[in-house]
Amino acid sequence: MYAELFSLNYSKTEHWCKLCFFKLNVMNTMPAVDLFAIGNALIDQEFKVSDEFLSQQDLQKGTMLLIDAETKTRLAASLQATQQYKGQSSGGSAANTAVGFSALGGSAFYACRVGGDELGRIYLDGLNQANIQTSATSISEGVTGICTVMISDDSERTMQTFLGCTADLSEQQIDFAPLNQANWLYIEGYLSTSATARIAVQQARALAKQHNVKIALTLSDLAMVQYAREGLNEFIGDGVDLIFCNEQEAMMYTDTTTVADALLKLKQLSQHVVITLGANGALVATADQQIRVPGRVVEALDTTGAGDAFAGAYLYALNAGQDIEAAARLAVLISSEVVAQYGPRLAVEDYAKLLKNFQNEQACA
Repeated sequence: MYAELFSLNYSKTEHWCKLCFFKLNVMNTMPAVDLFAIGNALIDQEFKVSDEFLSQQDLQKGTMLLIDAETKTRLAASLQATQQYKGQSSGGSAANTAVGFSALGGSAFYACRVGGDELGRIYLDGLNQANIQTSATSISEGVTGICTVMISDDSERTMQTFLGCTADLSEQQIDFAPLNQANWLYIEGYLSTSATARIAVQQARALAKQHNVKIALTLSDLAMVQYAREGLNEFIGDGVDLIFCNEQEAMMYTDTTTVADALLKLKQLSQHVVITLGANGALVATADQQIRVPGRVVEALDTTGAGDAFAGAYLYALNAGQDIEAAARLAVLISSEVVAQYGPRLAVEDYAKLLKNFQNEQACA
């Protein structure tokens, strides 16, 4: 198992043979999509860890840190030797959102960059199996990124991310054609650390505005707000149609001490703002409406991907013509179910089951 996950030892000739076969299996002609998402391409590898392990590795619980290849290899060895492996998936924040959106019934395209290696093949295959459209343009020289996700007993996730070639995502790896007819452009805030990705996002924003595509942005993580604020500012530019963030991100980004004050400032950047409140639900505001939707009581096992799932479900509901209250309630339902299991997203069939139950409850209300 671990040899397959962590080893990429094959000859250069074999590498290019696999890459050529890989390209033949990625869609080159694509129908119009509802959601065009752009973000990092990362293989998520999850481990259940102890607080003692985090302390020994000098890791700050609940944070995301970018690491180099040497640190990734050293951490992987320690995790394999002492902690519990939980599985892997084709991750990345915006990818998780696109999977949820698609599994609920929308159509989505994911723009990203992977290496021409085995993990790159696994990554795009994983998205295609979840009905996410991708493009051969995403395949490039380099090594596919890995996000090591460590889940502690209190369900908090600590992430160490080796970006690999996705660190240099640029417009050259993005097929912008599906964006021209999309309903939504979804931008992952994690891209704010990359100079080349910021240029690509600006191009995507310009195309979206040209074709009347609505723009949604997630702030993604406290670390992005703290260390990559300039990039986030560029993504927002002269305004976006929807901002997603959690309460800590909202207050840090706006330099406020209350969620209410943060909301007021965020509404100057976007008339539609969603602030997730963890177990307490979510706060949603538009130009003429503000609601607070309660959370659901679940046994939290893993918070990884909860915000991504929320965004995917919320955007799906809006795209399907639901009002913001119904959208928020569906998003709370989906994200709480993600928290109640290990991994950043549900099995594809589970989204449809939850949606059907939700629709039945709406009909009876």
